[in-house]
Amino acid sequence: MNVCIVFGPGAAINVVERAEQVLKERGVESWRADRDSSAAAHSARLKKTDLILTLGGDGTFLAGGRLAAPRGIPVLGVNLGRLGFLTELEEDQLESGILRFLEGHYRVEERTMLQVQLMRGSRSVARTIGLNEMVVDRAEDARMLRVQIEVGEQGVGVIDADGVIVATATGSTAYALATGGPILEPTLRDLLVVPMNPFALTVRPIVFPPGQSITLSIVRGPAEMRIDGGRRGRAVATGDTLRCGPHPRRLKVLRFGPPEEFYRRLGEKLGWGRPLVPLK
Repeated sequence: MNVCIVFGPGAAINVVERAEQVLKERGVESWRADRDSSAAAHSARLKKTDLILTLGGDGTFLAGGRLAAPRGIPVLGVNLGRLGFLTELEEDQLESGILRFLEGHYRVEERTMLQVQLMRGSRSVARTIGLNEMVVDRAEDARMLRVQIEVGEQGVGVIDADGVIVATATGSTAYALATGGPILEPTLRDLLVVPMNPFALTVRPIVFPPGQSITLSIVRGPAEMRIDGGRRGRAVATGDTLRCGPHPRRLKVLRFGPPEEFYRRLGEKLGWGRPLVPLK
């Protein structure tokens, strides 16, 4: 067995070493990968990897998911950050969680990945994947975007807004939620479109059923595209098209608790259903 340890910039080296030690004691090989490194740099090693263990916050988990999903590798997340909504374990559960995995005491939860292709005319400029969302918003100092939205072969409409989010069910509790989108149970295959500060008040979020391909055409730009809140965006020009749809392979996430724990997390991590004023 071979384990890839993906760690974030805030991960203390002693935590990485703790993970390596418990794996070594059980005869399991491991290797390190910085979360900002490219998949191409590790392609040969990833082919022989049985688990990706992420040490960090949700950003590190998202990076591990992008490495894992196309190769069918399961991911186990350990939270070293502040929120840790996506991860399964806290730091003090690191060793016990690894042992539970090695003993086979876990379940696999599948999540839809988003696949995005940036088209400039008939030419493909970029292709990327993400677990949470794709955001296209107006470039700095640019006026409001005008975006034409199509689903399959059907035109949905043209909207004026600061931007548009296309999110997975997993991403519904991330940026899409902050901009007024609904919460979706994370194992759903639906995709969500959330306009960002639309000019028309009647333009509201839409949930599209599984298997749909969503196309965003930039009628008036310029704009910038980001995947999973990445620090480096990609320029999108007027006339460009963004094709968004589900990736053929879903991400395999390791869980130790029952599916119902998602709703507990909503309360504990996001404060959903918790009164602002204490109950008397």
